This record gives sequence, C-alpha cells and structure tokens, in this order.
Amino acid sequence: MSMELTNIIYMVAAVLFILGLKGLTHPKTAVRGNMYGSAAMFLAVVVTLFLGGMNYWVIFAGLAVGAVIGVIFAMKIQMTAMPQLVALFNGFGGAASFLVAGATLSFATDADLNVPNLTATALSGLIGAVTFSGSLIAFGKLQELKFIKDVRFDNQQLINACLAIGSILFGVLMVLVPQYAGLFYVLMCLLALALGVLLVIFIGGADMPVVISLLNSYSGLAASAAGFVLGNTVLIIAGSLVGASGLILTRIMCVAMNRSLTNVLFGKMQASGESASADEVYVNVKSTSPEEVSMLLDVCEKVLIVPGYGMAVAQAQHAVRDLTNELTSRGVKVEFGIHPVAGRMPGHMNVLLAEADIPYEILREADDVNSEMEQFDMAIVLGANDVVNPLARTDPNSPIAGMPIIDVDKAKTVVVIKRSLSPGFAGIPNPLFSADNAQMLYGDGKQAVVEITKALQEG
Repeated sequence: MSMELTNIIYMVAAVLFILGLKGLTHPKTAVRGNMYGSAAMFLAVVVTLFLGGMNYWVIFAGLAVGAVIGVIFAMKIQMTAMPQLVALFNGFGGAASFLVAGATLSFATDADLNVPNLTATALSGLIGAVTFSGSLIAFGKLQELKFIKDVRFDNQQLINACLAIGSILFGVLMVLVPQYAGLFYVLMCLLALALGVLLVIFIGGADMPVVISLLNSYSGLAASAAGFVLGNTVLIIAGSLVGASGLILTRIMCVAMNRSLTNVLFGKMQASGESASADEVYVNVKSTSPEEVSMLLDVCEKVLIVPGYGMAVAQAQHAVRDLTNELTSRGVKVEFGIHPVAGRMPGHMNVLLAEADIPYEILREADDVNSEMEQFDMAIVLGANDVVNPLARTDPNSPIAGMPIIDVDKAKTVVVIKRSLSPGFAGIPNPLFSADNAQMLYGDGKQAVVEITKALQEG
C-alpha cells in the first residue's frame, strides 16, 4: 500500500476519532461515539499491518493473547471494579509506550540517533514509565490494598522533585550523549517508575477520580510521543486527542473538587487537618424504615436522589429507576443530583443511570440543584458520602475543605440509605447523618429502594 493511500486512511481514522470524542460528550450519542472510535482504531490497525516489514506471527500471537485477556476482563469484571480496570488500562498504555520506545532505541542505527528521535524516545519513556507505575498504585488504592493505604514519610515533595529532575537529566543526556542513549534510557525509566509510585501513593482516596483522569491523559501523551518514535501519524493524532481530552477532564474535575491542577501534577492533594471523631459527630443519629420513608414520600411534591458509590456496589440503579417511575406516576417531580466525582471514576454515576434507562434530562449537576435545594421536600442519598459532607463547607481543616458538594442538608428532609455509619473514601465522619432533618435507612441500597417502592405500591 502506498504511503499516500495510507495517510489518507489515517486521516479518515483521525476524523472518526474526533467524531467519537464528540459523541462521547452526551449519553444519547455515547454508543455512536464508541462505534466511531472502534471503527477508527480498526482502520488504523489494519492499515498499519499493510505497511509491511513486520513479523506477522509475533503480531498475531500478541493480538490473540490480548484479545483473550480482554474478553475475560470484559466478562468477569464487576461494575464496581470498573475504576480499577480503567486504572490498569491506563497503566498498560503507559507500559506499552515506554517498552516500544525502548525496543525502537535498542534497534536504532547511528543515523537514527538524532535529536528529534531521541527526544521523542525520552518523552515516551519518561511519561510512559510514570503512567505505568502510577496507575498500578492507583489500582491498589482503588482495590483498597492495606499496605499502600496510609503510606507517609517526611520530605515527600523534595524526593519527588529529585526524582523528576533526575529523570529529566537522564533524558537530556540521552540526547546529548547518544552513544550511551540505551544506558541513560534505562536509568531514566527506573527513576520515572519510582516517581510514578511516589506521585500517587500519597494521594487520598477521595481525590482518586482526578488521578485516574490525569493518568489517562499521561497515557495518551506517552502514546503520542511513541507515535513520533515510530513515525506513525495516526498514533500521534490519537495519543494527542487522548492526552488533550484527559487534561481537559482533569481540569474540570479539579474545579469540581476545588483542587489546584499544580497540586495534582505534583501529587500533593491530601489536606492535612484533624476532624472530629465519629463518636463526637454521631450523637443524634435517627434511623428509619422503608415504610416510614414511603409515608414521607407520599406527601412529597419534589424529590432529589443523590447516588454515590454505594449505588454501584449494590447495583441498585434498576431499583432506583422503578422507584423513580412509581413516584413520577404519582405526580412527584423526581430529579437526580450528580456530583462530578461521585463514585470512583469520572462519569461513574451517569454510566450506571444510563444503563437503567433513567432519562438524562432529569440528571442535574451539583450547582443547578444546590440553587433550588430548599424546594426539595426530600433528598434521598443513596450510597454517597463525601460529596454530601457539609464539613467541606464548614470545616477549613477538613481533608475535603473547599470541595463543592451537593447541599442535601438544606433540603426539607434527608434520607440516607447506607449499610452503616462508616466513613467514605476521605475517611472522615459525616455530620449530615446526625442532622436534625436527616434519617438513616440502614441496609443494602438495592433492597432498601425495592422495599420503599413496595411500601409505596401497597400504600
């Protein structure tokens, strides 16, 4: 296949990538966007295979192994474990980039060791290694592995700075002293792997959705740099799109959490403050039952449902849809308050509610519902915790201080459906649970919602 035809097809693939990203901006067009993206990737892979000069046995063996692993992951993974899977995929992308760059460097001739090639190789190795090790740590934190839960030591920022400077220094040496480029590449990647670990290991769980988004951006940038190493146009474009869209999403998430992008980039996100103990906060907690909640709902005109990670764990989205339909049939206006970092990855709640065919039109962002919160007769908090914690507003020493929340405590009545009073990912008590207008409905989220709906129907 001629390079002219190859580049034309690459351009078509790039357009499809862009259309895919455009489609993913709205739930109604998300499926179409995924199809565009898949078609683009298929085109890019097939055309690349036609370039020739490859060991096709090795390539098809790799495709077969990758396909089997991908199918097993897709069939076995639980919905609640999707954030961990996304973290691993980001890591695999980073690993592929720095391994490809390293392999290309190992086979490079003297003519290939020029400034542009070595610069691209260094960038791919540096960013890819940081992405790989950082993503593995993110996976471990999302998986709640205890040995990395509360790792802390002094001079963390200084060590990070030394590792970053050392990595960049070896990258520069690669370019300036090309005869030792291989050695400097290995040293750079080792320091970058350590940097990736230390950048993520100190970050608190509540901030993990931002980290996942940032690592996704890193994996795209590493792939783009690998595209320069290989001279592959479509890889450069696709990697740039992933990198740019990931950075935009990271920026949006930072605004949503009132965090600085600089703090994210340097792995400094956990505020250091002491909060009141659970015994001090949970003095006046009131519990309720599904029957009592249904009686309260019977006289409501406007209800807000705020889902969180607990809804994902309980797989309660379909039960929530049934409750929504029941209330709507009674003339109750039901809306959903969606916090941008609810769950453990960007868009987690939107995906779950779309799966249950809950209309996108009744999903509202935090700022929108907060301005009308006093008008809601009841706010039902289903498995959410940190994103409705008033301490973000009231306690400047709280680890979540300044994070915009959904102000459900200002609704007329609040019902919190939760298994226990255990803290959220931020690890702090939530005064909402003992507020005068709040009641706790303990139990599995799905079962609790089913019983509320049943009580309403039996009326």
